[in-house]
Amino acid sequence: MKATSLLEKQHRKVESIFKQLESGRSEPGPLLAELANELVAHMAIEQESFYPAVRQIKEDLILESYEEHAIAELALKRLLSTDPEDISFKARVTTLKELIQHHVEEEEEELFPKVEEAIEAKQLEQLGKALKAEFEQRLAEGYEALLPAGYKKTSADKASHAKHANGANLG
Repeated sequence: MKATSLLEKQHRKVESIFKQLESGRSEPGPLLAELANELVAHMAIEQESFYPAVRQIKEDLILESYEEHAIAELALKRLLSTDPEDISFKARVTTLKELIQHHVEEEEEELFPKVEEAIEAKQLEQLGKALKAEFEQRLAEGYEALLPAGYKKTSADKASHAKHANGANLG
């Protein structure tokens, strides 16, 4: 599966979890944990592998994506620290969902088409295979291990300034 298709599939899974959370028909605790694990693992593979590999294709959008991840991570931390019975819980679910929706729209409508034009299908397949393996590893680690403690640091801060940012380019 090509990298962009894998990331889109992960987007659909997160959207599905948001719908379940908003419906109120399921216990929020397990859904929150699933949402956090899926989101954090997804952001990790984008930040650590996908964005560095495609950064030169649309650098301004990649830099914006790191910032969106940082904001989403903070919103996720706030949501995770909120009791589902708290009056702010639903508002925090909605805010995180809207942040993610905006991010997904930019990736799928602006970034992914440019990536698919610039990178050969075989390379996108190879990147997809690597991303899938990395995602499974990150998912197994769990969000608690991947999210930096506190509100001053995010994983996006670390990833966007990584020295290897240009070393993994495919184009």
